[in-house]
Amino acid sequence: MSISFRKCDLSDLNQLVAISKTTFVEAFEKDNHPVDFKTYLDVAFTNSTIKTQLKNNDSTFYFVFKDAVLVGYFKLNINKAQTDINADDSIELERIYVLKEHQGKQIGKRMLRYAFHIASEQQKSYIWLGVWQKNNNAIRFYEKQGFQKFDTHPYYIGSDKQTDWLMRFDLSNFQAD
Repeated sequence: MSISFRKCDLSDLNQLVAISKTTFVEAFEKDNHPVDFKTYLDVAFTNSTIKTQLKNNDSTFYFVFKDAVLVGYFKLNINKAQTDINADDSIELERIYVLKEHQGKQIGKRMLRYAFHIASEQQKSYIWLGVWQKNNNAIRFYEKQGFQKFDTHPYYIGSDKQTDWLMRFDLSNFQAD
């Protein structure tokens, strides 16, 4: 299995919006109120919203390919683009998604390692993320990869106030392949 990564640019907008919506729906639609969920989708994953994020020099999206087929994506934020911490020595992994039919194939682990590599190259001390407290599979996955919970923050899906665990990985524990 060949896994490759490519940094996204504005020419990827439509494909990025499509995979963002698809993976978010696959992951969370069944666990959220339909009206709140639609409200969130209609704001978070529009062409305009994603285009603004793509144009932000402190945010970077990456496509993930398995044997030349797009299977996922992730987003990294530095500086003021970070949603909570905004520390110079940190990088936020805001999104990391693999299409449902490609899950369970170690792709997520490879994506994390690539994100760790990018953060290390940028001389960051740690990488952090927010994960819904009810997403037990994701929490277990992140813990297996060395992330530790350090705080919580509110996250809104429409008007539904949910709680995300904030988890971090100390990059001094990362050893590149």
